[in-house]
Amino acid sequence: MAAGPNGLFAVYKPAGVAWGRVREAVETRLLRELNAASRRSPRQQIRFLPAPGDGGAAGLVATRVPVLADHPLVRGPRFRRLKIGAGHRLDTKASGVFVLGIGHGNKLLTDLYNCHLTKVYTVGGLFGKATDDFSDTGTLVEKTTFDHITREKLERILAVIQGTNHKALLMYSNIDMKTQEAYELAVQGLIRPMAKSPPIITAIRCLQFKPPEFQLEIHCLHETQQYLRKMVHEIGLELKSSAVCTQVRRIRDGVFTLDDALLRTQWDLQSIQKAIWDCQLKVKTELEKTLGHQDKSLLHQMDAEVGDAAES
Repeated sequence: MAAGPNGLFAVYKPAGVAWGRVREAVETRLLRELNAASRRSPRQQIRFLPAPGDGGAAGLVATRVPVLADHPLVRGPRFRRLKIGAGHRLDTKASGVFVLGIGHGNKLLTDLYNCHLTKVYTVGGLFGKATDDFSDTGTLVEKTTFDHITREKLERILAVIQGTNHKALLMYSNIDMKTQEAYELAVQGLIRPMAKSPPIITAIRCLQFKPPEFQLEIHCLHETQQYLRKMVHEIGLELKSSAVCTQVRRIRDGVFTLDDALLRTQWDLQSIQKAIWDCQLKVKTELEKTLGHQDKSLLHQMDAEVGDAAES
């Protein structure tokens, strides 16, 4: 009998689709495959039935017949609902890596949330326009010139943004930078807020500059996709122009990258079980490094269950 998968995996959420619809699509596909795999032959029972060709005589013959209570139409599906939790969400306009947890993976989602890991985005921009929602699909508010903008000027603004956010990162990390603890955390790359804070940009650079279009890579904590769109708008203002955001695409969420994200054609039971198996070691390693993970029993349980799934 099929067992439901347990653990964490990532899917690729396309732009224009709500994250809730993505989760529902994954659950629907898994339920269909799990219920198809869990069907078993009905149990047999002994019934005394009239002997064939008995001419209406009262003779009865012991006969094996299926138990009607085991018929799929009577019993119904074994799996009716799966507990699938969503990690850091993406709004409808954004695309990219979207982490889901199933079974005990919901507990691991909470643990990863408490790690406050960096997320990485590629963000597209277009100089010369401003809209009411900072995106290229919003209502046009104004048009401006952009011929005076150079890559050097853009990168100077990005350096200012990164410097300002670095100070915020140290402030919200609540660490005395002169201590041995701060040194050890810096060596391990663990200096970051371990509680809620305003959005913080840990790194930002220009990937492409072909006016009026440009593309940025942004590493950040505690952001929303709308915050990133607003940042593009503010960069335009700092450059004495205007800008709208054309794309927000998450390429990393903590330990999960684009290489881990399953495309829609891969949202099937076998692919998801393999994705859980492939990612479990790096999830476990990150939890132990960041949280000094104390509840290792849950991770050992994940190892055993995913191993069973891989063998089945």
